[in-house]
Amino acid sequence: MAASLMLALNVQAEERTFSSPDGKIQVCVCDTDGKPGYSITYDGNQFLKPSPLGLMTSIGDYTQGLTMIPEKAALRLVEESYTLRTIKQSQVDYKATEAVCTFAKEDRPVMDIIFRISDRDVALKYRVYPQGDTRSCVVFKETTGFAMPDGSTSFLCPQVKPGGGWMGTYPSYETGYSLDEPVGRNGWGEGYTFPCLFRNGDKGWILISETGVSSAYCASRLMGHESGLYTIGYPQEGENNGNGTATAGIPLPGETPWRTITLGATLAPIMETTVPFDLVKPLYEPSKEYVYGAGSWSWIIGMDASTNYDEQKRYIDFTAEMGYQTVLIDALWDTQIGRDRIAELAEYAASKGVALFLWYNSNGYWNNAPQGPKGIMDNTIARRKEMKWMQSIGIRGIKVDFFGGDKQTTMKLYEDILADANDYGILCVFHGCTLPRGWERMYPNYASSEAVLASENLHFSQGSCDHEAFNACIHPFIRNTVGSMDFGGSALNKYYNAKNAPFGSRRRTSDVFALATAVMFQSPVQHFALAPNNLTDAPAWAMDFMKKVPTLWDEVRFIDGYPGKYVIMARRHGDQWYVVGINAQKETLKLKVELPMFAAGSKVLCYSDDEDLNGSAAEVKVKKNSRFDIEIPCNGGIVIEQTR
Repeated sequence: MAASLMLALNVQAEERTFSSPDGKIQVCVCDTDGKPGYSITYDGNQFLKPSPLGLMTSIGDYTQGLTMIPEKAALRLVEESYTLRTIKQSQVDYKATEAVCTFAKEDRPVMDIIFRISDRDVALKYRVYPQGDTRSCVVFKETTGFAMPDGSTSFLCPQVKPGGGWMGTYPSYETGYSLDEPVGRNGWGEGYTFPCLFRNGDKGWILISETGVSSAYCASRLMGHESGLYTIGYPQEGENNGNGTATAGIPLPGETPWRTITLGATLAPIMETTVPFDLVKPLYEPSKEYVYGAGSWSWIIGMDASTNYDEQKRYIDFTAEMGYQTVLIDALWDTQIGRDRIAELAEYAASKGVALFLWYNSNGYWNNAPQGPKGIMDNTIARRKEMKWMQSIGIRGIKVDFFGGDKQTTMKLYEDILADANDYGILCVFHGCTLPRGWERMYPNYASSEAVLASENLHFSQGSCDHEAFNACIHPFIRNTVGSMDFGGSALNKYYNAKNAPFGSRRRTSDVFALATAVMFQSPVQHFALAPNNLTDAPAWAMDFMKKVPTLWDEVRFIDGYPGKYVIMARRHGDQWYVVGINAQKETLKLKVELPMFAAGSKVLCYSDDEDLNGSAAEVKVKKNSRFDIEIPCNGGIVIEQTR
């Protein structure tokens, strides 16, 4: 009897299948047993098993008791071309199938589930309808799920509990990754931070993230379940020191952010996707044409003591000699230098063709971080007064640190800082912060975010130095795929101290590795961990390369690699290509690769390491068929630069 009833229910279920423009991705949407769901195949292989959809809201339970209305389904082809200088591909031509599936409850339409299906990505979001006189809604829970095929493995960054860590600054999105683990776990009990990478056996790869998060919604994480199902999780109650709602509030009609799924037989679609930016629009116009580029900062080598007038003046001179754009003056400048002398430094920097970034504490009630300047960025009146002062002395940008979590109130703080900064022509970099979610396109003065176990940890811990190559081989496949990453690396000091003397943390990676990551880690503003002493104690070929390395890119290509093991990739700036690689494996990496961006018979400049990590640069003639024999020792790197 039960089997007959189930069969009858399944027969009555509505089911619609939608395809990507090239037909390789197929999304099947259904309302089986009154529950909205979907599944995905790629090139004939299952990439997501049947997975749940739906919202639990203050105006109704939209996870069950629903029917899909087939006659209301809308289908269209979306095509858009746009230019964005600050991401990994400056010119984007986006094409996707858009399918709008309307769901009803008790014969009343209650929500749409909107799908966008490109040739490498699936995205979905919800649109909730007003009900009667109700024009507001709280979304308590989202049941959107991602059921991994059997045998899948995960490459994930566990979410931490709020309020822990240094001075209660967690979550700061600076947790290490667990690689190639079986699915069905839940990190340290709190799920995982986006983006989340999965391997579908020998069939390919899946990257899950979200985009389009603004002050209009909270940000999310991914919760793991024993069955291999992962679902959307909203912020933890304890974030922001327990203040603010952990749910989302929307007006009606209202929409959620996009959930994104990038698919590929190889890691190429993962590394090359532009889906975080394809789905969003600018929220305001830029107040000026913003200037990006490379810079230096003393703090990564000299720490707090380096934030003094004389050392910052020395770094300004060094930056000018490197031909860089900016100097970042880090924490405690308000007390150790003072505003009047900051104005003097800004004037001196301008005379050298250099501009300043200034560090700020985000402040508020969410942590106990003591560094100043404090009490400014969390207050509209104080913030705008400060930004007017910064504008008057020519400050180019700010680095704001120590945010409180992912609640909607925190998303509003990010947006308020960005919008105010744009009024005064100031670029924004965030640290101790959440993942950017399409922000490069949404906020024209947004530059970059940390949201990664970044270079400061190399100073703090020899263990981080020992694992630098391992971690660096993760970011191009996960964190840096979805947004600019302010890592602050590429050190050429042997030791992380101002004298480059043999004490403290010692760098294990090679000089060529440092050059490779300067290309590998994408951010339009790069404050490299170089120091004035490198002009005399680092190899001349390394400094010459670092003087000219771009920070804006027009194209990226995956060549080879595996998360945590090795990376070979290419970036193009204008008509000039750079191919870079690093290796974290104990054995020397030996590969034969074809690099068609380099014409056979042309010459390239190749930076490479020997087995003892001694680097050198040599001009090489490109072989027939543009084939290269690449060898990279453990902790080493390679850079192949197109010559003119």
